[in-house]
Amino acid sequence: MKKLLKVLLILIVIVIVAIGGIFLYVSSFLPNIDAPDDLVVEATPEHIEHGRYLANELMGCVGCHATRDYSMFAGPINEESKGAGGEKWDNTNGFPGSLYAPNITPAALQDWTDGEIFRAITAGVDKDGNALFPIMPYLQYGKLPKEDIYDVIAYLRTIKPAHNEYPERKLDFPLNLIVNLMPKEGTHELKLDKSNPIKYGEYLVTAAACYDCHTKMDDKGQFVPGMDFAGGMEFNLSTGGVVRSANLTPDKETGIGNWTEEKFIKRFTLYSDSSYTPHKVIPGEFNTYMPWEYYSKLKEDDLKAMYAFFMSTNPVQNEVVKFTGN
Repeated sequence: MKKLLKVLLILIVIVIVAIGGIFLYVSSFLPNIDAPDDLVVEATPEHIEHGRYLANELMGCVGCHATRDYSMFAGPINEESKGAGGEKWDNTNGFPGSLYAPNITPAALQDWTDGEIFRAITAGVDKDGNALFPIMPYLQYGKLPKEDIYDVIAYLRTIKPAHNEYPERKLDFPLNLIVNLMPKEGTHELKLDKSNPIKYGEYLVTAAACYDCHTKMDDKGQFVPGMDFAGGMEFNLSTGGVVRSANLTPDKETGIGNWTEEKFIKRFTLYSDSSYTPHKVIPGEFNTYMPWEYYSKLKEDDLKAMYAFFMSTNPVQNEVVKFTGN
């Protein structure tokens, strides 16, 4: 009996040491991402203008790094906050911790090299080597051509500086450790090929990070296999209730399989009409996180390509209850 207890004690000690070793490794030696490139981007007017379109309309960098007014439909961006950060995610909207969108204006990035900004956008590691949480979809951005990210950097260097600072991120356990496993070197596998509408659409949909909001997650925060673009991701609304992302697959019953290209485009351009004004959302009324304000400014040819891509995906039957009130 004493020998058995001794063996069990040794095993317990081994397990504790192993867990401690894993904890130390994950917290101290990860993420294991290469040092930033010695990079200086070319800031020509053409590159800056392309970066402006990407950062404002397609990738939405400036809009995500801002604050939004969710008392109005679709949470229009507070203009003075564009690029200056401040949007908060915490337990009230289902986020496991507390995180503020950081300031990405020149005032905050003046001490960052172009290589450090590039690494943050495409691999998820900041200037000091800390892992970024992929609410900023670097896993998608890392698939884009390097030249696109260069143009975004060139543009960000030109926007109005704002000297805003926010509290440090606090993630709940064990996410505060798991986040160190998330960064990944960019592959830059996608090419900008406008001759192939489906491939071009894939590139655009990746840049817009549609997958990240329109693919359902399980209770462990993992995307559900086989549910690509089938919707159902839940978002808690500050005005009350839960809204869910739409099914973008070509399923005819529950997705957009019956949508024409014209209807798809009109869904976006509806919000770009000069006469459109977001309405006030009363508590418990339907609202959305979909940032119609900047996606509505996408070029028509880009929307056509995105439609072509979505119609080429695997149709998934997934009936989404768009909104559930309190």
